Amino acid sequence: MVRKQAKRRKQKKAPKFQMPAIPFRRLSALLFAGAIIFLSYQFSAEMLDQPISSITIEGPFQRVSALQIEEAISDELGTGFFSANLNSIRSRVVDLAWVDQATVARRWPGTLVIGITEQVPAAIWGERGLMNTRGDLFVTDARHVPAELPRLSGPEGLSSVVAQRYLAMREKLIPFGLDLRQVQLDARGAWELKLSNGVDIRLGRRDVDERAALFLDVAAKIISSREAEIEFVDMRYSNGFTIGWKNGARSPVADPQSGDAGMVAGL
Repeated sequence: MVRKQAKRRKQKKAPKFQMPAIPFRRLSALLFAGAIIFLSYQFSAEMLDQPISSITIEGPFQRVSALQIEEAISDELGTGFFSANLNSIRSRVVDLAWVDQATVARRWPGTLVIGITEQVPAAIWGERGLMNTRGDLFVTDARHVPAELPRLSGPEGLSSVVAQRYLAMREKLIPFGLDLRQVQLDARGAWELKLSNGVDIRLGRRDVDERAALFLDVAAKIISSREAEIEFVDMRYSNGFTIGWKNGARSPVADPQSGDAGMVAGL
């Protein structure tokens, strides 16, 4: 009897994965070239990054001296010409009391050039503080306080609020030929102004913006024409104000837009 042999199925062989041929010689050459470039760069940087040899300080010096600036940045000068942190150096210079702005730049081969702009005092804050033209308090205890500057005062931490009120009012008074001499904010939140001609302006602590607007629209015109006769203007009413004359008389003036001739106190 003949036995039939089962035909074995031929199994398909999985294709063999072959790694791509790596050009080791070319790769080695590239790595070697990259290493040479990197080392050359490092070597060149170290050679060029020499110590800072000199400092040039530019600017008008009235309140700040070159010695003060050098002392302020002395800790930053131990690094090299290229590795020196210019932003950090600038911050140290700006932190000096009378410096408003500063620039720092490198000048080849080893010089740092520092330019400064000093603060310009525009007003006195409290007893001995000084504020600049932007209303920033930059000195809290000045040794010399210019007597000709206007005086601003108020609770601690509110110097910028008082300064902004002063700047806004002063600009709007210029067309009337008037100027501010004092601006005071007391602990209760009440505002009082004094003009350069001696006239007191009492705004109080309620509806201050509205009262200030009424003062500029109506009262300022009266003051500009009769300032020698006026002692104060009391704006602390809900629908008008009172003019206090130097002869002792008092004249109530109603807000022309209120439509009410009566005066209601609203301190």
